[in-house]
Formats: sequence, C-alpha cells, structure tokens
Amino acid sequence: MTDDTHTIRSGGLAATIQAHGAELCSLRDGGVEFIWQAGPAWPRHAPLLFPIVGRLANDELRHRGKTYRMTQHGFARDSRFAWAERGESRCTLVLEDSEATRALYPFAFRLTATYAIDEAGLDLSLTIANTGAETLPASLGGHPAFNWPLQPEVAKESYALTFAKAESSPVRRLDGGLLRAAAEPSPVKGVVLPLSESLFVDDAIIFDRVESSSVRYAAGQGALTGPWLNMSWRGFRELGVWSKPAGAPFLCIEPWRGYASPAGFDGEFSDKPGLMHIAPGADEQLSFRIEVGSS
Repeated sequence: MTDDTHTIRSGGLAATIQAHGAELCSLRDGGVEFIWQAGPAWPRHAPLLFPIVGRLANDELRHRGKTYRMTQHGFARDSRFAWAERGESRCTLVLEDSEATRALYPFAFRLTATYAIDEAGLDLSLTIANTGAETLPASLGGHPAFNWPLQPEVAKESYALTFAKAESSPVRRLDGGLLRAAAEPSPVKGVVLPLSESLFVDDAIIFDRVESSSVRYAAGQGALTGPWLNMSWRGFRELGVWSKPAGAPFLCIEPWRGYASPAGFDGEFSDKPGLMHIAPGADEQLSFRIEVGSS
C-alpha cells in the first residue's frame, strides 16, 4: 500500500485504484488485465468525469455574469482525492470543493467514490452531495478503457457489444467536441454492436436515449471462448462508446449523466441540457458494476 494507490482483492480478482482522479488503473482476473494500461495512444485508464461530461463551447462555464474556464470532462480526473477508507475489499475516496476548484466551478460539493470488489466483479458507487446554499448543476460520468482485444491473438473485429435490450433509437455524434444537432441511425443491429475501428472515425457514439442498463463485451456471440466483461449501471441515463480509430488497443464503455453542450448553445451553465440540479443539502447517487470472467 502506498499513499498514491491501493489494491483491493477478492478471490482471484484484484483492482488497483489511485488517489489521482480516484481512478481505477487495473482490474485483473488471474493473468488477464481488463483495464487499458495507458500509453501514447491515450494516457489514462478510467477517469471520472465531473462536473461536466464532454465539452462546453469555448471551454467556458457561465454563471451569474461571470465566465470560468472549464476544459473537457472537468477537473476531477486531474484532482487528487483524499482516502477516506482503505480496506481489503473496498476503499473510499473523497473530493471536496476548494479555492482551486471554485476558481473553475463556483459551487460547493463533495464527490465520494467507493470501490468494492467481490469474486465476480467490481462496483463503483458515486455520490455527489450539494454542501452549499444554492442549487448544484453538475454532470458525472465514468470513462473506463478496456483492452481491445482482451487477448492479443484475437482480432479486434471479433469483438462485439451485446446490449440487454434492442437499441434502435438514433445516436448522437460530436463536431468539434460539441453535440451535433442532427441524430444518426443507430449502428446497433438489434442488441448487437459489432466493433470495428471505423466506428470511431467520427469520435464517440453517444446513446442519449439508451434503453439498456447493461452491456456485455466479448469476442464472438457465445461461440468463442475467452475473457469477457459485463457492465451494468444505475442512475446514469446516457452511454458513450469510444476508441481512437487509428489502431488504439482500447475500448471505452462510458455510463454518463450528461453530455457535451449542443452546438449553438451559449447560455448559462445551469440551463445547459443534460445536467443534474441538486438542491442544497441533497445528493445524487449513481453506480456501475464491472463483472468479468472467461467462457
């Protein structure tokens, strides 16, 4: 154990979390590593997105006549969280507003992240508490990057996402980091999204009307053996799926509560579509679970 990282274990499953960003940086089942180990293609593992998901126009947050600089996905992923608990199978980290955060985001908050592991998977429970006297406008998202492929000898195109429900609603795309006005047909065929690098030439696929609350990531559709993972979520209303198209060996499956500013939106931050509005003294609780195995 160090002050920078903590590893929790149950059975053959182990997860390592770092204080920087309260970020999951390893999830291993025996000899299989599921989390992308960062690198030149993308230097992160599984950042937490707060207090925004995506980008604001001109990276500017406007509140009560003042403008604040707020870059893509917010500041939590680059903030050091404090350890509140470090046990054998669970740990909790906390980020609270400070002089530094209020220079970017003029609101009082407490963001708590609790990781808990069992023999089948890992849970992340997130709580945003409004510790101030005015309504707290915020978004929150997960951004875990999984190795793609999960086995080096398996072709990337052998993998698919299988949703719990049919995903026929149109999807959204980005232009300059902002949400395009026009939706596009869903690339999901029934419940299955066959994966290929070409899917991400236009950046992330954004399911802003996702029907499912879980998705399975595996090679083949039950025909092949190998590592798999199932991701499920509660409280999140949108889902992003992303990779870099030029051969990057990772796939991000991202439960979101919120999304980038729509192209053309230039108003007060509190009026931005997709935000939670948390009353003083109240909180919002969201969670996701990653179950892993081999078939």
